Amino acid sequence: MKKLLNKLANPNLSALVPYEPGKPIDDVARELGLDPSSISKLASNENPLGPSPKALKAITEMASQTHIYPDGGGFHLRQTIAEHNKLSKSQVVLGNGSNEIIELAYHAFTRPGHTSVIASSYAFVVYKLMAQLFDVEFIETSDRNFAHDLDAMKASIKQNTRLVFIANPNNPTGTLIPTNELKSFIESLPEHVICVLDEAYYEFLKEPPPSIEWLKQFPNLIILRTFSKIQGLAALRVGYGITREDTAEALQRSRQPFNVNAIAQAAALEGFKDLEHQNKTKDITHQGLARLRDFCEANQIPYLPSYANFLMMNVKDADRVFHALLQKGVIVRSLKSYGLPEWIRVSIGTAEQMTHFEEELVSCINE
Repeated sequence: MKKLLNKLANPNLSALVPYEPGKPIDDVARELGLDPSSISKLASNENPLGPSPKALKAITEMASQTHIYPDGGGFHLRQTIAEHNKLSKSQVVLGNGSNEIIELAYHAFTRPGHTSVIASSYAFVVYKLMAQLFDVEFIETSDRNFAHDLDAMKASIKQNTRLVFIANPNNPTGTLIPTNELKSFIESLPEHVICVLDEAYYEFLKEPPPSIEWLKQFPNLIILRTFSKIQGLAALRVGYGITREDTAEALQRSRQPFNVNAIAQAAALEGFKDLEHQNKTKDITHQGLARLRDFCEANQIPYLPSYANFLMMNVKDADRVFHALLQKGVIVRSLKSYGLPEWIRVSIGTAEQMTHFEEELVSCINE
């Protein structure tokens, strides 16, 4: 039966390496016999404060209505996002995480075996995984100093290229493209190429680019945002895309009905409004980044300046240090799968979690 299934399955799946998420706390506790409360998870760029209290209240209130299908059009959430950005609701597309908007872009604008997409080598791996799944040519350009090389990306565009993915700030490197360079790049794209600007960490920027304003100038732009990071709703999987109305319509036609559940919509709506909680998250993130930078410099550990809620640092052997930290109840992210075998990515956590990490890292590096 297994051989039969292998024959029936999409042949592209055989070469696809599934996305590797951060190791769950329960798995580590069970495997190592640790108390879950003693484990510091700093692997998945999650919000250390958790969700907004207002979002939690919305979750509780919506729980009694789980027998009713959600609003398939996401009216209230889309309307709120649109009003905040001075846009039309028809320009907002909701997704089961912003990851789903990436998938919808593939559905809407690529054709198996006929089109190509472009992304940077050290960018979010899902861009590449989707290309493999959709049988679309994936053109991977080399980074320049761990950042997108926009000149190389522009030079790689072909007549059949439909999507160019830009993560800004980038995951996992944390690097940021200067606003003038990013704008010039989008402006230079030919009409047949759409820039998918992934701004999952946009809210952490002190001086963010005016990307929403660019929608008025550039028709070939899709902006991605998420509720997983600044709003702390990673478990509910809700994100959104903002674009021109005609592009949004193509994305809407590509999605499944009821793709964002009612609890996620209710929580996201309240989390979006709670600026106080978002500002607290920004403060703890910026303080944590400064603390990690000081720690790295004091211990002569190379690192990359980051504009997101994590820091990438060179520990010489990422996998070995990852497993050594795991034994101590600290979960980080090895970047070997990204082609960065010396580097780990460390998310900003609470002060207690950061202390736990710092106390264990140096000894793990030197073992």
